[in-house]
Amino acid sequence: MPKGGYRQPSNPAPVSGPGQLSRRTDGGPGGKQPVRVPTGGDYGDATQLMGLQQAAPLAATSGGDTATPAGLAPPTGPAFGAPTEQPDTPVTNGADLGAGAGTEALGLTPPQDDDLQRLLRYLPVFEHMANQPGSSKAARNFVRSLKGMM
Repeated sequence: MPKGGYRQPSNPAPVSGPGQLSRRTDGGPGGKQPVRVPTGGDYGDATQLMGLQQAAPLAATSGGDTATPAGLAPPTGPAFGAPTEQPDTPVTNGADLGAGAGTEALGLTPPQDDDLQRLLRYLPVFEHMANQPGSSKAARNFVRSLKGMM
């Protein structure tokens, strides 16, 4: 990778002239996407969008590399509409209604231990803390998880 020193420009004009003699030194808009403005919207939106696109044109490429990295494969699953792989399991398995096991089969019910009971006594304090302006997302999620354990 070259560092410092003179670099020969790959575009047509190494230096621009003054005023009316000026030329683009970046090769011009040849490799840029065309300006596309959607129709509809409020009055003046199209002009604003056109100006924004002209101020910062996008490259003509479609974007980043979308190839799957070596050694990784996208997850595969059954095709949509394929027959079930568990014909003896009811659709309502894991729900608290219908045939099959209830939500206890999911293993999501937290144990009602002594520490949890102590924390639940302070739930009003935690709720007050989470409802303050500038409260963190973690504080709000903590209160939600405590309420979910009740």
